[in-house]
Amino acid sequence: MELLTGLANDMLFAMIPALGFALLFNVPRSALKYCAQGGALGHGCRYLLLAIGMPIEWASFLAATLVGMLGVYWARRFLAHPKVFTVAAVIPMIPGVYAYRAMIALVEISQHGYTPELWGSLVANFLKAMFIVAGLAIGLAMPGLLFYRRRPLV
Repeated sequence: MELLTGLANDMLFAMIPALGFALLFNVPRSALKYCAQGGALGHGCRYLLLAIGMPIEWASFLAATLVGMLGVYWARRFLAHPKVFTVAAVIPMIPGVYAYRAMIALVEISQHGYTPELWGSLVANFLKAMFIVAGLAIGLAMPGLLFYRRRPLV
């Protein structure tokens, strides 16, 4: 029961920034609900994958792939570009906490000098943030690589 409550909470709060960024990017009014749904489904997928013990980098990659697949489906259904649905839906998964912690460690090193603990925190958080962003980017590109190829895969 706690998992379902957490999932519903996560999906609800992921819809808000997805909708906000869709409005910021001037997405057509008819596509706003799909951006919000994509954000909720992507973040909910990542939440479930994290709950079963998958690392956040891989969970973000698979969730972004799901959002990309949904974006391709909705784009074909409503005759729009897939980015209309996918970009705003993926933004709630941007790793702000890890990037913030890396920047705080960098500022601490700048102000107080080098320590191995601060350097370790900087490198660990920076690499985790970059791998999550790379997973999101590759996950969003995956449907395009699979569906819009001019040549066969084999």
